[in-house]
Amino acid sequence: MAETNDFLRMEGISKSFPGVQALQEVNFEVTRGEIHALVGENGAGKSTLMKVLTGALHLDEGRIILRGEPVEIHSPSDSQELGISMIHQELSLIPYLTVGKNVYLGREPRRRIPGFIDWKKLYSQTQELLGQINLDVRAWAEAQDLSIAQQQMVEVAKALSIEADLIAMDEPTSSLTDRETEVLFDVMRKLKDQGVAIIFITHRLEEVFEVSDRITVLRDGRHIATAPTAELNHNQVVQLMVGRELDNMYPYSETKERGVALQADDLADGQELHGVSLELQGGQILGVAGLVGAGRTALAETLFGLRQATAGEIHIDGQVVKLHSAKQAIEHGLGFVPEDRKLQGLFLNMAVRENITMSSTSLVSNFGFVNTNKANKLADEYVDKLDIRTPSLRQRIRNLSGGNQQKVIIARWLTLKPRVLILDEPTRGVDVGAKAEIHGLMRQLAEDGVAVLMISSELPEIIGVSDRILVMHEGRVTGRFERDEASQDMIMHAATGGDNNAS
Repeated sequence: MAETNDFLRMEGISKSFPGVQALQEVNFEVTRGEIHALVGENGAGKSTLMKVLTGALHLDEGRIILRGEPVEIHSPSDSQELGISMIHQELSLIPYLTVGKNVYLGREPRRRIPGFIDWKKLYSQTQELLGQINLDVRAWAEAQDLSIAQQQMVEVAKALSIEADLIAMDEPTSSLTDRETEVLFDVMRKLKDQGVAIIFITHRLEEVFEVSDRITVLRDGRHIATAPTAELNHNQVVQLMVGRELDNMYPYSETKERGVALQADDLADGQELHGVSLELQGGQILGVAGLVGAGRTALAETLFGLRQATAGEIHIDGQVVKLHSAKQAIEHGLGFVPEDRKLQGLFLNMAVRENITMSSTSLVSNFGFVNTNKANKLADEYVDKLDIRTPSLRQRIRNLSGGNQQKVIIARWLTLKPRVLILDEPTRGVDVGAKAEIHGLMRQLAEDGVAVLMISSELPEIIGVSDRILVMHEGRVTGRFERDEASQDMIMHAATGGDNNAS
């Protein structure tokens, strides 16, 4: 076999499911000591390719060459034995087990006496691994007591415990703060310097350009391009991913403000909010920025009646209201798209139609019974309006891409024609094409007179989409900006506690 610098080569990989060609003759290669970004829209084939690599799926055609030799991978245990580890977006730690037990689960070191685990060795080896990645956590701490960022780093330790020299990371930063992300990137660079090959999957292109050496783009199950990161820019990658130019990622147009739709005065919840005031006009998008733990979600939940305000007032259309439940908030014209769509927003085993019409049963029922024709008509209307890509209204929502799932939740609220729509991280975990579509939808809602409150951790999104910006830190407002005066530096200064026009 000809000499090659590639540590991993996947050649002509094809995989199909009934009615779907998920991968078609895909080529992909990674060298030792390289961070290789694998990008593409949802449905592009990234996860399928990684499942083939890690043995969760069997390829239909093609071959995998590792360390210069063809290999067959029939199961995840096969991939682990070959030094391949996968860190999934959904963390796989068992909450009530210790860090050490999680790291070596199923591979516990044994004592000389058959059947007995060498616990001392297990915990000492785990502590050594944690030290390698600068994670200040005790090996005997329970996983449930760790932060999400710490749990993510334990997943890295688990990968190292099998002496993996190829680690695939699927959206590892999706639940991390900027500071936690930098810690993870430092670990990735350290592993790279040690010769470990890393496959990095993310929707955040700014991270791709910060940490990767090369980029491979997949689209519709095909390999589109591979190039050094330094030879590409953001717009070029976006165009390769979606097959077209996204000229306006953050569509903006001046909208006519239509009176104060939602107002909060000195709002507190006795825990995370401490005297928050805001004013949101109809036809306006108010962006709420801040670091994780700033109280943004607590604010949204209090405004929507999911938390009880212990002080302050909420005004809707100029009238003071007491919101003790989500039902009352809905009756006052509020809608709420939560941060975790799968846990809090979707009925995963139900169809697209039911997910869209769930909150508007009065519109699709006759005498307490759902009228299928009415439900189909209403769901069809919003599938068309929001360009929700689904084979049919009967498709289970869990089978849609993240972007289309998010649009289904938004559609559910739009059926009620809300006066105020609260969106908590509306584009988290969706691909760049879906992001642009959701941004456009938000702007259209504002043009139609809806008051939109958008919480986002992405500063370009906050600046690009919002008419006005409110910044929070530790449950308080530390910054207020008009769109034209805001910068990322100013917002970050306020988000870290610097008081900047917060009065």
